[in-house]
Amino acid sequence: MLTRADFPDDFVFGAATSAYQIEGHSFGGAGPTLWDSFAAKPDKVVNGETGAIACDHYHRFPQDLALLQGFDAYRFSTSWARVLPEGKGQINQQGLDFYDRLVDTTLANGLSPFLTLYHWDMPAALDDLGGWTHPDVAHWFGDFCDIVLDRIGDRVASVATINEPWCVTYLSYFLGYHAPGLQDISATAQSVHNVLKAHGEAMLRLRSRGQKNLGIVLNFEAVTPASQSEADHKATQRYDAIMNRLFAQPVFSGTYPQPVLAEFEPHLPANWQDDMTMISAELDWLGVNYYTSKTVADEPALPWPHLGFLGSDRPKTQMGWEIHPEGLFDILHWLEQEFTGKTPLFITENGMALADEIENQAVHDPARISFIQTHLQQVQKAIHFGVNVKGYFYWSLLDNFEWAFGYEKRFGLVHVDFETQKRTPKSSFDFLRDLGSDQIKSP
Repeated sequence: MLTRADFPDDFVFGAATSAYQIEGHSFGGAGPTLWDSFAAKPDKVVNGETGAIACDHYHRFPQDLALLQGFDAYRFSTSWARVLPEGKGQINQQGLDFYDRLVDTTLANGLSPFLTLYHWDMPAALDDLGGWTHPDVAHWFGDFCDIVLDRIGDRVASVATINEPWCVTYLSYFLGYHAPGLQDISATAQSVHNVLKAHGEAMLRLRSRGQKNLGIVLNFEAVTPASQSEADHKATQRYDAIMNRLFAQPVFSGTYPQPVLAEFEPHLPANWQDDMTMISAELDWLGVNYYTSKTVADEPALPWPHLGFLGSDRPKTQMGWEIHPEGLFDILHWLEQEFTGKTPLFITENGMALADEIENQAVHDPARISFIQTHLQQVQKAIHFGVNVKGYFYWSLLDNFEWAFGYEKRFGLVHVDFETQKRTPKSSFDFLRDLGSDQIKSP
């Protein structure tokens, strides 16, 4: 069994959330988001559910943050549509006031505030103009970042520009599973580049204002070929380029992976190469989100990228995702060898959904405890091999609005009854809190 002593003294244990998934977007003058528009379309979100109420964190954040006493840090995001209901122009002071109180309360509970500026809640007004495909979106995002940091930048310990740009773009504009739900390669290429450009614009502005500890959060999957055939190996390389290199390579090397560029280049904005220097500006840290792995096969009969995915005998989460802790070590080691060097890495999301139920006023989730334990063992292994991993944030603190899956998938350390808003910490919450607690830090 791992203990706090198995990790470096400055290793950070925390939990993560995102604004739209927990706050309750119908409160405090927030404007509609592209997820409200998406959920209004038939069969896009389970039961047409939205983040209108969610976990009512907008009103209940003091009790939620009090739960985290004993952890080191809290990762949260600011909602663009809460701060700027139309995406630009008039500022909603109620929104800034909320984040002001949130940061102060985080600090009052002995937690370091890890801010993510954007976690998928683009204002609907901007989405109506083309969203991440609009040529001006990087400047709109930069203005939003300035407004947020003007208010809370003096008290946050860390700032990430964007969470999981792969989901913001490829999952949403090519596969169509997330808002805005397109399946358009031209829109995908434009959104990929514009999200990267928005990251670069934000980094430029934040550096110029003296903001410290800046990064971005990318999601990764461990990938293996279905067979030793050349076709399956090439298919795995294509998927790796799409899933793992599409954002890491531009951010660290200023280039796009060739298997993607070959398809995207005709659709990229004119003179896109001129943006790559800004996009690859130095980071202070990289956030790594890791949940699962894929076994990849070549499927030439399918449209590009001609990919098929095979199952395995690994156990799965409520999402149907394979549990593969060793893949986390592989990703961390690969990043250190190919891109990040000694740049600090944080596991900014790692977690599993379970069909949790309350029994005798408690939620016992030994499978989740095992998930956390086995993934942390791989983090410890990576540190032993010299990878500069500085922290671990479980996803998520609370059961929440899980995007297209609505409220049926439960990732939280804390069970939420969405009818009564009652919070019930699960056994996994106690496990992770005790692992990261000050008492265990100084045995």
